[in-house]
Amino acid sequence: MSDMGIPDTRTAPEKHPPAAESVRPRARFRRFDRSWAAVAVLLVVACWAPFELAPFHTFQLSLAMIYAVALLGLNLLVGHTGQISLGHGAFFAVGAYTTAIMMDRWDTPYPMTLPVAAAVAFVLGIGLGIPALRLRGLYLALVTLAIAIFLVPLLKRFESVTGGSMGLTLDKPEPPAWTGLAEDQWLYFLVLAVTAVSYLLVAGLLRSRVGRALHAVRDNEVAAEVTGVRPAFYKTLAFAWGAMFAGAAGCIYIWVIGYVSPDSFTLTFSITLLAGLVVGGLGGQWGPLLGGLFVMYVPTVAQDINQAAPGVVFGLLIIAVMYLAPNGLAGLVGRAAHWLGHRARKGRTDVH
Repeated sequence: MSDMGIPDTRTAPEKHPPAAESVRPRARFRRFDRSWAAVAVLLVVACWAPFELAPFHTFQLSLAMIYAVALLGLNLLVGHTGQISLGHGAFFAVGAYTTAIMMDRWDTPYPMTLPVAAAVAFVLGIGLGIPALRLRGLYLALVTLAIAIFLVPLLKRFESVTGGSMGLTLDKPEPPAWTGLAEDQWLYFLVLAVTAVSYLLVAGLLRSRVGRALHAVRDNEVAAEVTGVRPAFYKTLAFAWGAMFAGAAGCIYIWVIGYVSPDSFTLTFSITLLAGLVVGGLGGQWGPLLGGLFVMYVPTVAQDINQAAPGVVFGLLIIAVMYLAPNGLAGLVGRAAHWLGHRARKGRTDVH
């Protein structure tokens, strides 16, 4: 009742539970926020590493990031579009030889070689992607396998351009005097910059309409076509983009190694890249990075364990990882982070 004797019909506003639509954006924002926090921490550690590690270990980390850039392209093709390629190492080699020839024959400044190497690999990727439209599954794998097989003899045949079996030896980029960095540190930061930009490009691509179209093609080509997506167009672009990142990786590989030869890009290299991506985690943002670390360090560990049969040890390690982490190392890390977060929340609840 009110003070004047009139019944008070006002009621307190009802407290409705938040709608699912409002909860989901907040959950996505929290995941997005945690993801960027992890990226920031990773970048800080990456910038700190070359000042604390020995030159050889800095060199190894540089190679791991180079492989991660190549696997970013392979992940676009395999993980996000559902195609398969056993010849990704061929595009890596195209980028490497484009860079080496430009630096050796024409004395091109090394920064200019990166866009050219990426562009040449992109065009070749389109050239492969168009005929590959009629193929899928095992047949597509066989075509890409054939490319990896005939690449090495082809490079050896044009000895006047590629250096033949002896390859080409090049001068590594020297650090500017104002940086105060050693050669290995300067090369490391060059690779880190290319890796960071590559990750940003792929992240932007996957969040766009193009990324949604790639996922639609991967999940169901017929349904994608019904909704207006052109599978042929996006599959060709996926081959081109994948080749472009492999070509960029081949370019910075030459900056770091300073030498190229056909025997560096055998069929084994292409298979190792694919195995590294699968072990790292298909379709995930961290899969290429973990796969790059796997490609860099696991063969070395296998060689140390048994010098007589490193291939056997390497294969057994792949089987062990896939048995323990069917979704790849990225999935294993994600589950571990989820479990730790759950334990931390439970601990705070128990305290209160």
